Amino acid sequence: MHVENLAHFSAETHFEADLVIVGGGPAGLSVARELRRAPLRILIVESGLLEEAPEATELSTLESIGEPSAPQQIEKRIAFHGANSRSWAQDRQPYGVRCRALGGSTHAWAGKSAAFDGIDFEERAWVPQSGWPIERSCLDPFLERAADILNLGPNRYDDTLWTLLGISPPEPQLTAQGLRSFFWQFSRSRIDPLDIMRFGADFLRLDGDNVRILLNATATRIDLTQEGDAFRGVEIATTDGQRHTVHARAAVIAGGGIENARLLLASNMVHANGVGNQYDLVGRFLMDHAGARIARFGGPNANRIMRRFGFYGLRNRRGTSMYMHGLAITPEIQEREHLLNSAIYFMPEHAADDPWDAVKRLLTGKSKRQVKDIMRAVAGAGLLGKGAAMKLISSDRLPLAVKDFVVQAAIRYMPNVAADDFLSRGVPHKVTDVWIDAISEQRPDPDSRITLSETTDRLGLPLPRVNWRINADERRTIMRLGHIVESAFAQAQLPKPILEPWVVEGTYNDAVIIDMAHSMGTTRMSASARSGVVDEHCQVHGVRNLYVAGSSVFPTSGHANPTLMIVAFAVRLADRIRQTML
Repeated sequence: MHVENLAHFSAETHFEADLVIVGGGPAGLSVARELRRAPLRILIVESGLLEEAPEATELSTLESIGEPSAPQQIEKRIAFHGANSRSWAQDRQPYGVRCRALGGSTHAWAGKSAAFDGIDFEERAWVPQSGWPIERSCLDPFLERAADILNLGPNRYDDTLWTLLGISPPEPQLTAQGLRSFFWQFSRSRIDPLDIMRFGADFLRLDGDNVRILLNATATRIDLTQEGDAFRGVEIATTDGQRHTVHARAAVIAGGGIENARLLLASNMVHANGVGNQYDLVGRFLMDHAGARIARFGGPNANRIMRRFGFYGLRNRRGTSMYMHGLAITPEIQEREHLLNSAIYFMPEHAADDPWDAVKRLLTGKSKRQVKDIMRAVAGAGLLGKGAAMKLISSDRLPLAVKDFVVQAAIRYMPNVAADDFLSRGVPHKVTDVWIDAISEQRPDPDSRITLSETTDRLGLPLPRVNWRINADERRTIMRLGHIVESAFAQAQLPKPILEPWVVEGTYNDAVIIDMAHSMGTTRMSASARSGVVDEHCQVHGVRNLYVAGSSVFPTSGHANPTLMIVAFAVRLADRIRQTML
């Protein structure tokens, strides 16, 4: 593996490769990972450095003319996305979260992974523009390889997981009420047992003499042949504007749901409307996951709910994998009530007198009531002692093998405790309530889209102008999901959730819905150029040797976090490239 900074080369250097991959996130690195032993010269051009830096982050600025725009949405976005990314800022990215560094979005994600359902691939009469040109079963072998890349356990996301766990599903079950079990699992680092998978660091541990990585290399233009029917090269630039060129036999554009569309649209030297855009489809059908809080349980029921819908550890050949239990709407209810695919998960709320928060305020000099914070810290001595032990495990004082043994054992035998420590980075918190958060797919909408702004960035590229739309279908689905959950829990004699006022009153326009930073659909896969941008092999319609990787090729969004599917499609694409180029 050869890693270099483009700024160290003289102006107008010309690079040669067999395959150039634009973007060093999960999609691009997974393609390279699968081809790293092939007799191909692979060049990865990554806009950022090994870690996020201000100069690169500035290039992620966009212009938003759609959702989210209400003050409550903005406040929630800042609390939600700001907690996960140290470089993200609402004023620069009022929609989405993009990380410009090797590893891409995995610098900010939570590791949450799951596969799409079979219904997500089907053409549904109540979901216009639904249906994929391939069947879900085609992806099964690639999902297994993707799980290996992500350091996941078996791809079981429904009730079949109980058999692997060797336990009976908790009773009573809720299938008769229109809900089914749905599980997410968490992609964990191979380097740090207490961290989430970071694709950049994990990739650099691999052997790959045929792989070269250029950092600080932003793709500014895709070059085609004179006839416009085949890929020829890419123009790249450093953050200070120094231009270079790459010539390659083939290219994979893997910059993410926003950047893939932006680059295709901006590359208009041969085709005036941009690459692959003869039918004005590049940038359209922008989808995300619509996320909203729909209910809570009240303090006395918090522990019971987290025991029922908590975490489970599964021992397997990769170690111990961690699964989180949630609920999804059954396909039958979706069809009968014309609902979108959606699910709920359970989020603990930390107490106002949380001892760790009190200690943090005292240590940083931000405590306005020092005596009260000292009393909170003393009262929470048990949690503080547990937290100190976790900090010891995460320090450099213990050998990696010892850390891994402790963490694997904790996940297997105390999954809820381990999950709390894992998700809070080793800082346990006092829980007083549990919230129900809903996540819904979106109806593909051609007017939800990315176009180019008149404003340009420091490299002269037009900013992406984003018009993300939240439609009535998403709002109605999330509201209806709240009522289905309330009824199901009552029939099963489980603690009754306290629905949010807008759910109770049926005023779904009052819902505070935000994007989950899962941009999808802007270069959608289709059987024909008249209905999408890439074919079933992810090649741009009408342009030989130009491929697109990532969630931008998804025709529909499902409700599951997209990374596992992104990696599975990248593995599939790598196989296609191997077949056509060797």
